[in-house]
Amino acid sequence: MAGVLMMLAGIAFMTINDAFSKALTERYPPLQIVFLRNLVAFPVALAITLKMGGPGALRSHRPYAHLVRGILWIGAALLFVTSMKYLGLAEATTLIFIGPLIITAISAIFFGERVGWKRWFAVVSGFVGVIIVIRPGSATFQLASLLPIAMAFVYATLMVGARWVDPRDSVWTLMLYLTGVGAILSGLAVPLVWVQVHAHDFWLFIGLAAAGTAGMTMVTQAFRLASAVVIAPLEYSALLWAVGLGWLIWNDVPDIFTLAGAIVIVFSGMFILFRENTSKA
Repeated sequence: MAGVLMMLAGIAFMTINDAFSKALTERYPPLQIVFLRNLVAFPVALAITLKMGGPGALRSHRPYAHLVRGILWIGAALLFVTSMKYLGLAEATTLIFIGPLIITAISAIFFGERVGWKRWFAVVSGFVGVIIVIRPGSATFQLASLLPIAMAFVYATLMVGARWVDPRDSVWTLMLYLTGVGAILSGLAVPLVWVQVHAHDFWLFIGLAAAGTAGMTMVTQAFRLASAVVIAPLEYSALLWAVGLGWLIWNDVPDIFTLAGAIVIVFSGMFILFRENTSKA
């Protein structure tokens, strides 16, 4: 129960972090938002790594793997933050849920993992859900709808790319390097787009960093307290938060197509999780 509550709270904070990001895109470039989020999160990740893994967790046995994953992390974050400049919070959140289905497809195609027809059917169903949401060819179609989908592809590659990391590196080392490399790489380019931060926006950036760091920490802790089979499906609770915050802050109510597509994507993803856990049992 502690793990379940921790996961629900962590997902809530992560969605609040997305809402802060969306609010900031009205005045600041996505790269600056991503940089400041990583910059503030890095000291927290460092403190957690030292406490949980000790000084030995600061060393990686395969640093170049973390560099590649850091590049993917920045790409995924930029795509998602940019998408929220043009899309509603619920629509963007719904579309990134295609990620677990993409991971299944990548694992089968590039890593030779055995995926039965039932899971392939779930993958195809998930993409049908995406088509229902974005409705290509209709008057409501936006090219910006492709950004969360592209983000899901990059994020799926990032998750599968965990296999490139040396097995001796702990989960704390992964978290530290992902945040650190993300801060460094985005920091190299951010002077090109930097916009002076207004004093009245400081609280938004503080809230962004606080919610993101709290969410990341809680989700990580949840996987330590409970089985993944129990808490992984709770990630979809983000959609409830996204709908609520989108309505409360921007008066944005998702249409029937977005809700229908979300149901298809969520059920497809949960079926994948169920089959994965059943096959490992």
